[in-house]
Amino acid sequence: MLTYFKTLSVGRGGWLLLAFSALALELTALYFQHGMHLQPCVMCVYERVALAGILLAGLIGALFPAFWLFRLFALATGLISSVKGLFLALKHVDYQTNPGPWNQCSYVAEFPQTLPLDKWFPYIFSPSGSCSEIAWSFLGFSMAQWIVVIFAFYTLLLGLILISQFKRHKPRTRNLFR
Repeated sequence: MLTYFKTLSVGRGGWLLLAFSALALELTALYFQHGMHLQPCVMCVYERVALAGILLAGLIGALFPAFWLFRLFALATGLISSVKGLFLALKHVDYQTNPGPWNQCSYVAEFPQTLPLDKWFPYIFSPSGSCSEIAWSFLGFSMAQWIVVIFAFYTLLLGLILISQFKRHKPRTRNLFR
């Protein structure tokens, strides 16, 4: 199994699939916001930033997948983004399942002054909803609970790929005289 993940990580296809899946989730979030008119909260916006980190990791890994330094940088970026996204999603679920005046998120995104994503891209990163509100559910689970599943999957996948980097990779060759 680790050989499969190692082989996947040294080719462009796996990295592009990672980037495509994160892009598809970002576009889905934009559809929910602008197509279905569901207002994103601060935690939703932060989770989008974590997904953008995974998207960036997929693009970095797709540039030079055979070079171990780029591959490890992409894995670190993706793994840090997925773990941070998982913690954000778990906190978001906590806001929804235990609402109260002492357990609320901010209504204003707190990005660094050097990277004000809510000012640069308000169409994507401007929060306007409440974290404790459950506006959408599928199969009995809220959107935040599904995002926990998504980030847990990304964390597990990228963790396995990181572990597989310590396995020696043998290129596939056919030896006709063996």
